[in-house]
Amino acid sequence: MNPVSLSIVVGRPRAEVFEYLADVANHAEFNDHFLTDWHLTREDSYGLGAGVRFKVRAPLNRFNWADVTVVEFDRPHRIVEAGRSGKFNRLKLLTVWTLRDAPHGGTDVEVVTEIVPALITDRIMESFGARGWYRRKLKKSLRRLRQILEEGEGAGARATIAGGARAVTVAPRPTL
Repeated sequence: MNPVSLSIVVGRPRAEVFEYLADVANHAEFNDHFLTDWHLTREDSYGLGAGVRFKVRAPLNRFNWADVTVVEFDRPHRIVEAGRSGKFNRLKLLTVWTLRDAPHGGTDVEVVTEIVPALITDRIMESFGARGWYRRKLKKSLRRLRQILEEGEGAGARATIAGGARAVTVAPRPTL
C-alpha cells in the first residue's frame, strides 16, 4: 500500500506531545476505534524497543493480529515504529511520527503509515479500498489525539501487559 500521510496541529508544546506518543501504551487510547485488544510486548512501554500487539479491525481481514516496536527514537522530533501483520506475519508495517513546532503555536503532528505487501494476493486484497479505509481511520485517530491532549477527554483504555500489573522485584544476593 502506498504510504498514508496525515497531519494535524495540536495546541500543546512539542515536548509534551512527544512524551505522550513515546509511550506506546497511550496509542490504544486514540486508536481503539479500529485497533483493539492491545497488549504490551514488554513491561517498559516507553522509548526505544517498546512494543505492542493488537488486532486490526479491517473489513475482509482474516489474519488481523499485528505487532509494532519502536525502532527509532529521536526526542522530540521523530518516532519510528516497525512491525508485522497478516498471514504468517508477511506484511511489513512502518509508522513514522514527526513532530514540528507549528507556525502559530502548538505542535504539527504528522503520521505516515505504510504497509508493504509480500505477495500478489496481498496487493489484490489491498486494492479493495484498504488505503482509503486506513486514511479515514487515521484521520479520526489524529482528531482523538488532539482532543485527548488539548481537552483531556475522550481517551480509551491504555494497553497493559497480559496477566495484569507487574511489580519489579530484585532477589537479594546470596552472601558468601
